[in-house]
Amino acid sequence: MDSEEFSLPLSRLANERLHAMVPGGAHTYAKGDDQYPEDLAPVISHGHGAHVWDIDGNRYIEYGSGLRSVSLGHAHPRVIEAVRRELDRGSNFVRPSVVEVEAAERFLATVPTAEMVKFAKNGSDATTAAVRLARAVTGRPRVAVCGDHPFFSVDDWFIGTTPMAAGIPAATTDLTVTFPYGGLAATEDLLTRHRGEVACLILEPATHTEPPPGYLQGLRELADRHGCVLVFDEMITGLRWSEAGAQGLYGVVPDLSTFGKALGNGFAVSALAGRRDLMERGGLRHSGDRVFLLSTTHGAETHSLAAAMAVLTTYVEEGITARLHALGERLAAGVRDAAAAMGVGDHLVVRGRASNLVFATLDENRQPSQPYRTLFLRRLLAGGVLAPSFVVSSALDDADIDHTVEVVAQACAVYRKALDAGGPTPWLGGRPVKPVFRRSA
Repeated sequence: MDSEEFSLPLSRLANERLHAMVPGGAHTYAKGDDQYPEDLAPVISHGHGAHVWDIDGNRYIEYGSGLRSVSLGHAHPRVIEAVRRELDRGSNFVRPSVVEVEAAERFLATVPTAEMVKFAKNGSDATTAAVRLARAVTGRPRVAVCGDHPFFSVDDWFIGTTPMAAGIPAATTDLTVTFPYGGLAATEDLLTRHRGEVACLILEPATHTEPPPGYLQGLRELADRHGCVLVFDEMITGLRWSEAGAQGLYGVVPDLSTFGKALGNGFAVSALAGRRDLMERGGLRHSGDRVFLLSTTHGAETHSLAAAMAVLTTYVEEGITARLHALGERLAAGVRDAAAAMGVGDHLVVRGRASNLVFATLDENRQPSQPYRTLFLRRLLAGGVLAPSFVVSSALDDADIDHTVEVVAQACAVYRKALDAGGPTPWLGGRPVKPVFRRSA
């Protein structure tokens, strides 16, 4: 279908209803309609495997499913079966369920670098718990976050460092400092400048680039030398890098780590894991001051923990991480070949680990461009590809990848026309898409 003919009238009306009731029109900013071309933000009816259907009746091959949470595909049979077994048995009790025992054992067997684990519902709660725990055990106030990574938490200690800092006191933000990914010397300078003040270093162990040789080991040594806690945010890398996360792949053990997203295949579950002596400070078997650590009403909801166990089992038994890498490698090669063939290989750039691919849209000067991203997304949507990223799920098959590459090639042909014309404006169909983090709406 030509993108000029492609329209989503029912989705547009549903988006208007959402904006009237829900600030931002979605419950996650990254799902907002401002992330999509004007009037072309599909509202989803349902999904199965690697495909979703919108309320206008269109089917899409979906990438980045559930913001990377649905890595096995929608309604995965092993996960759904595990969840259904629990639904008739009750979801929440006044005492721990036996499922909590089994889920903790399964998690710690899969991530053997951790000694204890506590479950929650979302990533922000887990990362904030890690920060609180680090502050408690070190007695230090400052948090050092990797400034090259886009997101750690909705809580003040992190959001205060972004352009959306409204409502957050400067006194809170002043306690958060940043260090560059890959820069050991700069990080050591930071720790020296704030000697005895930094409670923890928190970062994603890897993202769109591999860690430089020796970098993670060097951070481990810096943290030990300066007496701060090393925290790996494995929300994205957990399972996608290896079943035991990036720490399992690279062989560097953090003091604390946080997991989520792929852990539940769309069901709400996250985890804080780490060293026993640190984690136990939130427990009952120590003599120090107690740390209020992840005490949540719904953290141990039985069917979500059952989903997590099914996900962990499926990854290990079916070699899911290897499949994600194989699918991603096929997709990346196809997209790069299509872009090169259409003369835009230097403008549509695929980056990242094969299991976690993103793309950049660059303008005539090879600078990141939201207008060119808008053009590209319009063409993908019209071709039945919903792809805010190229993050794969294991439910994709070769035919899905081949169709995606074909649609990308068609989009790249238009991309080339726009470059030759000196800009994409005639092909936008409305305002450009916008970055999530910006000061004004």
